[in-house]
Order: sequence, then structure tokens, then C-alpha cells
Amino acid sequence: MKSKVLTRDGGTLHVLIMETGDEVMAELTSFAKREGVRAGRMTAIGAFQSAKLAYFDWDKKAYQDIPVEEQVEVLVLAGDLAWESDKPVVHVHVVLGRRDGSTVGGHLKSAVVRPTLEVMFTEGGALERRYDPASGLALIAPELTHHSRRHGFLKPRG
Repeated sequence: MKSKVLTRDGGTLHVLIMETGDEVMAELTSFAKREGVRAGRMTAIGAFQSAKLAYFDWDKKAYQDIPVEEQVEVLVLAGDLAWESDKPVVHVHVVLGRRDGSTVGGHLKSAVVRPTLEVMFTEGGALERRYDPASGLALIAPELTHHSRRHGFLKPRG
């Protein structure tokens, strides 16, 4: 396990209210760029008119799409934000509730809001992602920071 203190004061809490037609991942990425957010965590509730989820197949080292082409409630949305090189990377998982009470969940690739998504985003510190050859994914590397990497104080391993 690796760890890093991001902030000691609890961070800054942002409330992001999305409306019908907003694309969730695009809005979260835009928010991070516009506000200069370097790291954070989020939770949300609301509803989507459609979504594309994914399941990471470890053996294939690839995501398998799970299309959701119906109105669903966002029962749980949890995620984080870190940077990879010069761009924010939003990593979100969701559990969605269907009309019949069944659920579907996974990694959120895209979703269109209807009528609202209420996001509680806690900003704090700075995190970066680094490519992990074992998984083929860019994973959070707490030992790296935007500042230290830019100035050459820390070099990624490998």
C-alpha cells in the first residue's frame, strides 16, 4: 500500500449540479481544468437518461462495454481525480437503479444527465497517474506530484 497526505484541513468542498443533457465525464473534466483542481474525490446522486459503463477484464487487459439505454437512478457514484501528464483524469464507478429495482454497475465511461446529478467534490492536494505495465492502466502514483515531476525532483519508476 502507498499513501500520501493530500491536505490536513479537509480540503475544499465544491457542489456541482448538472442538468438535463450534460455529459458527466466531460463536465467533470472541464471543471478540473477550469478550476485548476489537481486532486479530489467525489460522490453523487441523481439520474441518467443513458450511460456507458465498463468492466475491466483482467485477462484481456481491456474494458468490456456495458451499454445502459434507459432512464436510471444514480444510486451510488464514487470517484477520484488525478492528473496524467498535462490532463485531468476522472475515474468514476457507479451503481445504477433500473425501473424494476435491478441494478447495473461498473466503471463510468459516459453518461447523459436527466434531470439532475448532484455532485459533492472535495478538492485537496495534487495527484498524478503513472502507467502500470501489469494492468495496462494509468494508476495513481502518490509518490509523484505535478510540482515535483515538472521540476525533476521525482522520476517515475520503470
